[in-house]
Amino acid sequence: MASSYPNLQIIVADNASSDDSVGWVHKYYPAVTILKSEINLGFAGGYNYFLKQVEADYYILLNSDVQVSTDWIMPMVNLMEKDTAIAACQPKILSSEAPAYFEYAGASGGWMDSLAYPFSRGRIFDTVEKDEGQYNDAAPVFWASGAAFCIRAKIFHQVGGFYDFFFAHQEEIDLCWRLQTKGYKIYVCPDAVVYHLGGGTLSAQSSRKAFLNYRNNLIMAARNWTWRELVWKLPLRYALDAISAWNLFLAGKPSYWMAIFKAHIHFTLWFFRNFATIGKGDSKVHLYGNYKGSVVWSYFILGKRYFSQIVERN
Repeated sequence: MASSYPNLQIIVADNASSDDSVGWVHKYYPAVTILKSEINLGFAGGYNYFLKQVEADYYILLNSDVQVSTDWIMPMVNLMEKDTAIAACQPKILSSEAPAYFEYAGASGGWMDSLAYPFSRGRIFDTVEKDEGQYNDAAPVFWASGAAFCIRAKIFHQVGGFYDFFFAHQEEIDLCWRLQTKGYKIYVCPDAVVYHLGGGTLSAQSSRKAFLNYRNNLIMAARNWTWRELVWKLPLRYALDAISAWNLFLAGKPSYWMAIFKAHIHFTLWFFRNFATIGKGDSKVHLYGNYKGSVVWSYFILGKRYFSQIVERN
């Protein structure tokens, strides 16, 4: 409601919430449209369901744990209007609890390494940088954060939206990967700024979150890599995930070990049930924001903690 964009319709998509949020919105913001689902369809299925009911030129998918600034929509729309090849973009995402710092979920634009590990301009694994203007350039990136995700409505439906099976986590990265494969660009627009609480929907300490992240990341890779990539990258990913799982177990977090173990089992079952959809990537397409090395190696072995240390700036 604080947004200053002139042609704006605000819709609350209620994904079978069990609290008093619908009543609260009715009471304090009666002008806001509310769409409801009787069952929780997750982030992916929920948006696919609700956006079929919304006609617009642009959709902005905004998490309920995001606080906006006043003039944050116009810079993104202006950027996309200047270049019709830009299918989606995100604002700069700062922490609502520590506004001088980037927020984990997207920071100033998402990147991807050669093994499908996502990271951001301003966030590598658990290292979050202070925002000192170092990533204030509007730039093509690999993926835009689903916490505040602006996309052309027509293109969203043309490519089939999110992959419903994901339920939550990694679905916006998968969508951006598919968009790039079709020749579109994904951008970050740092002139637009929002503040994200992080973990407001599903706690970062949740083993369920870990399960979804590991499972969906492998599914995303299998859907978008070529078969030539799959035959050597997939075994390596299994090994690296196993190392991560045992480190968590030894750190006294057995529930995380179990979550990763379950993620691998569920991915393996998915792999054979959906064999016809595997290896559909296109190695000839240039993917922006694609780091050819390993962010795991750079971070944990070489000790490079910041994006600018890992990715050479142009």
